[in-house]
Amino acid sequence: MPAERERPPEAPPAPTALDQPADGSGWPRRPGSVAEQPAEPVRRKSGRRWFWIFAALLATVAAYFELRPGAKPVSSRPAIPPAAISAEQARAGEMNVYIVALGTVTPVYTVTVFTQVTGRLIGVYYRQGQMVRQGDPLVDIDPRPYQAQVAQAQGTLEHDRSLLAQARTDLERYRAALAGHAIAAQTVDDQAQLVAQYAANVKSDEGTVAYNETQLSYCHIVSPITGRVGLRLVDPGNVVFAGNSATLLVITQMQPITVVFSVSEDDLPAIQTQLRGGHTLRVDAFDRSYTNLLAAGSLGSLNNEIDTTTGTVKFRANFTNANLALFPNQFVNARLLLRTLHKVTLVPSAAVQYNGTSAFVYIVEPNHTVTVQPVTVLNSNERDTAITGVNPGVTVATSGFDRLENGVTVLLRNAAPPHRKTPGPGSRAIGKTFPGKGGK
Repeated sequence: MPAERERPPEAPPAPTALDQPADGSGWPRRPGSVAEQPAEPVRRKSGRRWFWIFAALLATVAAYFELRPGAKPVSSRPAIPPAAISAEQARAGEMNVYIVALGTVTPVYTVTVFTQVTGRLIGVYYRQGQMVRQGDPLVDIDPRPYQAQVAQAQGTLEHDRSLLAQARTDLERYRAALAGHAIAAQTVDDQAQLVAQYAANVKSDEGTVAYNETQLSYCHIVSPITGRVGLRLVDPGNVVFAGNSATLLVITQMQPITVVFSVSEDDLPAIQTQLRGGHTLRVDAFDRSYTNLLAAGSLGSLNNEIDTTTGTVKFRANFTNANLALFPNQFVNARLLLRTLHKVTLVPSAAVQYNGTSAFVYIVEPNHTVTVQPVTVLNSNERDTAITGVNPGVTVATSGFDRLENGVTVLLRNAAPPHRKTPGPGSRAIGKTFPGKGGK
């Protein structure tokens, strides 16, 4: 038999997509080879399964410890530091309720002196800004023309008085003659009318004398009130004329003096209630900056109508002005004491916050957290506010409101440091300093 030709070995078939392993390792699958059952991918898949089981157990344990009672929450965020604030304690006290308004110092009397006669000034007896009393001489006008008029009128009066006396004597004679039927009755009647005519002339002359004497008195001007004289407007030698508007001087009364101020019509019922009850309402006058008390007085009267353009009522307060601190036409701040609130809770005005029309305060609890407490504002002044809704002794926050809300932990800046024992003999104090105690 012919010998068979030896065949060359066949090349292995090219690997296909079906021959690629599931994990994409790239090695070919061959039938009957151990690569059909790879051991390494099986081990990897089993390891992943155990990893996820272990992770689930850890999550379960963590959730249990986080949710159990008393457990502290686990958070990845950094802890928020406490808000540093200042605080003060509410206290019980009294507060005055005031009505403050802008007022004007108004003298009780202001006298503008004019001349009532025409003449030349021969004397000016006051100094500018001088305090004068009622009856003190101020100005003298040349009296000679008016003295002459008085003398002339008195002469006419004496002449007419003599004629009247003569006529009365003749009337008595005529009446006696008529009784003896010596004269006619008509003569007696005519003489009686002549007596009446002379009597009328005498009365007219007496009036003329009185008028001229009055004009003469106008030549010597005296102070009609007690007060302060203004700047001198005339000098000796000037001629003044009656009937013109030239002012000789102005006198204003300084003691007592008043302050006129306007109050809103909304406050009028409360003020009238106090006045009807017989209460004397105190009024204090402060300077323009409302820092210095100038004088203290009392409410005197009020106007009889409301100003419709401003909705206010004018009040007048009386002041003795013993130290002359109030000056006419001076602008002052008038403070009317309406009533006093007794046994109310007072807190610093800075502690009261507002949310629209509602007021509230932050109460500092003993555990150093804050609680929002609504309050009702009764009245306030430059430092304190009277409220309801908080008891005396409660600590309220006075600063740091931008970081406060319900339940926030706070740190009191104005809290007293812990009490430290004074080092005794032979002991040594620890070298620690505190702010405000010599430390930096």
